[in-house]
Amino acid sequence: MENGKIYKIKQLRLKHLGEKVANSESGKVVKEKSFSFAIRVVKLRQYLNQEKKEYSMSGQLQRSGTSIGANVREAYRGESDPDFVHKLGVSLKECNESQYWLELLFATEFVTESEFESIYTDALALDNIITSIILTKTNMTKK
Repeated sequence: MENGKIYKIKQLRLKHLGEKVANSESGKVVKEKSFSFAIRVVKLRQYLNQEKKEYSMSGQLQRSGTSIGANVREAYRGESDPDFVHKLGVSLKECNESQYWLELLFATEFVTESEFESIYTDALALDNIITSIILTKTNMTKK
């Protein structure tokens, strides 16, 4: 079901933005991973609200976890290299904040160890990818 919705989103972007923009390889991995992470965060919040009656930390996690991808998307439509790096820097901060909320949810036993490890590993992978892109772009502009 989810893959069908993602396919539909991709098709609409292709139709309305054109092939060059919609299928741009630039940032494809980080865009997809940050979007997938956002979906997981939203579903985790739904679970925590319904099953654990936890609202505060999960709300904070949803704000930071969905902001990562929004800022990544903005970065790739940035006005300049410094704007690009700045927006990715904001994404990196949001990623770090998401890690904090996940750690707190685990430490307070709202999520199990396996639930924590699964989504936390995704957050760390995003952190590594975004950091790598920032460092690469920063080193390229210094030359």
